[in-house]
Amino acid sequence: MQIYADNAATTRMSEAAIQTMTETMQTWYGNPSSLYLIGQRAKEKLEEARKEIAQVINAEPREIIFTSGGSESDNQALLTAAMNGKKRGKTHIVSSAFEHHAILHTLKKLEKNGFEVTLLPVHSNGIVRTDELEAALREDTCLVTIMTANNEIGTVQPIGEIGEICRRHGVVFHTDGVQAVGHLPIDVKAQNIDMLSASAHKFHGPKGVGFLYVRKGIVIHNLIEGGAQERGKRAGTENLPGIAAMTTALKESAAAMEKNNAHMEKIRDYLIQGLSEIPHSALNGDARKRLAGNVNFSFEGIEGESILILLDQRGISASSGSACTSGALDPSHVLLSIGRIHDVAHGSLRLTIGETITKEEADYIIHSVKEVVAHLRSFSPVWRDLTEGKKEFILK
Repeated sequence: MQIYADNAATTRMSEAAIQTMTETMQTWYGNPSSLYLIGQRAKEKLEEARKEIAQVINAEPREIIFTSGGSESDNQALLTAAMNGKKRGKTHIVSSAFEHHAILHTLKKLEKNGFEVTLLPVHSNGIVRTDELEAALREDTCLVTIMTANNEIGTVQPIGEIGEICRRHGVVFHTDGVQAVGHLPIDVKAQNIDMLSASAHKFHGPKGVGFLYVRKGIVIHNLIEGGAQERGKRAGTENLPGIAAMTTALKESAAAMEKNNAHMEKIRDYLIQGLSEIPHSALNGDARKRLAGNVNFSFEGIEGESILILLDQRGISASSGSACTSGALDPSHVLLSIGRIHDVAHGSLRLTIGETITKEEADYIIHSVKEVVAHLRSFSPVWRDLTEGKKEFILK
């Protein structure tokens, strides 16, 4: 049995998105910046995609900028807010301790350039507390950037409440929506979102394409200089086949969201129940306020990488954290931010299921994880010390 359970890392392209991409390559192959007919037809296709994506998140077409994906969108959003704030003497930024590295690394760069950053705790349930966020705002705060849903533990933040607080205090609010767009309802107006990042390959679109929503009235600062594409705010010939495929995938995901989430939530909770039967294990993040397809567990006494290798041999593709940092030896900063100690954080498993998951596959995952954990613990010196009482268990 082959089971792909790493959809937070990337999703398989939908057949409709593949068909759209191929058709666009063959039919709308012109450069949208060209004046002749073939180019103008490509331009029409581009603007049609912009309009359709805007409709999904309740934005205006001119508020959508096409990018290469989530990391670029995050970088441009933070640069935009920071530079605009600096012009007004505002150089303070509020974020959270468990943001994606596209945010955290950009914030570190801004700190080197005179900005001050406050990273809010996310506590054991992986949720930002709005009272702590509001208390962190200052007169010189130019930006709040909080992800909509965490890429590792799947916890969903109170984005609407955060947006309302920021709007009331006159602070720009950006949210990294990479894990959320296509999986959660997004309404940028109702949620008071000023900027939103998205990436197509997280909702069955192609890799290498995404978008940044920027509310009308915000002066956009360029990350990539060159031509006049995207109203001069993002140079480079637009990836029209990718953009068209992304649009198809997003419309598909939005239309089936309620049905898909209901199915995945049922299987997710079944997986959580089954894995909770493993002694000295714990679910990471809030049990309910999480993405429908996310299950993240820590197992004491073993290493997460070993779990992945043995599960892969059984046909199960999973991860121990974010794919962006899978080569790192340090434990997940996300798990550390919710209070997991290093030894426990190392023994983590992230399962991110898709809408096609079956109960039979869930049973196979539960059975396989139980066997793999028991096998690894059977020769783990850490587990031996724990069971012999030389060390105390952390996960009761």
